[in-house]
Amino acid sequence: MTQDMFFQGWGGVLRVLIVGTLAYGWLVLLLRVSGKRTLAKLNAFDLVVTVAIGSTLASILLSNSIALAEGITALTLLVGLQYAVAFLSVRWRPFARAMRSEPTLLLHDGAFCHAAMRRARVTEGELMTVLRADGRRATPDEVGAIVLESDGSFSVLERKAGAILKFDAPHQTVT
Repeated sequence: MTQDMFFQGWGGVLRVLIVGTLAYGWLVLLLRVSGKRTLAKLNAFDLVVTVAIGSTLASILLSNSIALAEGITALTLLVGLQYAVAFLSVRWRPFARAMRSEPTLLLHDGAFCHAAMRRARVTEGELMTVLRADGRRATPDEVGAIVLESDGSFSVLERKAGAILKFDAPHQTVT
């Protein structure tokens, strides 16, 4: 029993080598054909697709119950759906708005935007962590803005003399 935990026979190893190589090759081909946008992490949907592709590849490699044809179909479906979403987002603005969120202004000229922070579920302490991670600033007064981007990352914008950062006040989104 303990022996099966470490080695279950050469058949499984051979399957992983063959199926893994073929599935990986197919995925590389799909990604080359579909373009760089397929794995860009510009919004939450992109992140979900990227994680799903990785999970699907792992399942193909390690699960004896998933045939190579099924795995290739699943990978193709995920990449195809991602391509379709990106295609429609570029060509139809209402679809694009439904698929991605707008960047949110959380700090402007040293002042926390508390209503926007509540909607984004971000605390002042977390924004201070963002400032420390940025490495160049110690206090909110020293930056022009902190923006929560569509992909969930934070951007720290420089405060420049005479520069005005425009934003849509009702939604606190950067324009």
